Amino acid sequence: MGSLNAAVRISARLPGLVFAIAIVLWAHGVWAQTSGGGIYSCVDGNGKRLTSDRPIPECFNREQRVLNADGSVRRIVPPMLTPEERAEKEAKERVEAMSGAVQAEAVRRDRNLLARYPNEAAHKKARAAALDDFAKAIGSADLRLETLRAERKPLLDEAEFYAKRQPPLILRQKIEANDTAAEALRSLVQNQQAEVARINANFDGELVRLKRLWAGAPLGFSIAASAPASASAVAASGR
Repeated sequence: MGSLNAAVRISARLPGLVFAIAIVLWAHGVWAQTSGGGIYSCVDGNGKRLTSDRPIPECFNREQRVLNADGSVRRIVPPMLTPEERAEKEAKERVEAMSGAVQAEAVRRDRNLLARYPNEAAHKKARAAALDDFAKAIGSADLRLETLRAERKPLLDEAEFYAKRQPPLILRQKIEANDTAAEALRSLVQNQQAEVARINANFDGELVRLKRLWAGAPLGFSIAASAPASASAVAASGR
């Protein structure tokens, strides 16, 4: 097959006569790999049956049978692919390989999910543990914000005495520091809440898939592929 591939690659780049050379290389390569005897047989483009003790160039684009001495089929030599057919075949093989890798990864993830969460109680416990630190951080920030609000009130009350003139620098600095600290805490709380939402969304997605797996769905199943069946079931239940 090495000679065949080389010939096809060459013929894809060079026109005309070189393709005939590719046919010869193909026949030579097949002969070198199958030189253990046998009779080659095929039907050419004119419907004529040809036989030979080696690959038949006239049937390069047709299936050839390798026969034993008693006429039984030893094996079948597939037709030589044209450059276009070869490119299409390689593209298809790449797609199939990629699809297989994606499916294998989906199976691996599902297996790990089931090992980590054998039931819904385990999944619920893991969610609570993942959210616990964020809940504590948000609670602490809220308490600190309450303290800052309490500290800010007397500062603002004092600033009212200077309604018609600029408050002292030290007072302005205290109010500014209080505002800066409060803003930083509000930003922290907002970020923590966004992370909580992300974690919950992740656990929600896992739970949807896990419920299907716990119910017996195959590892690596495609939700998209099963959607039509689910829709049909819903429609049937509504009738």
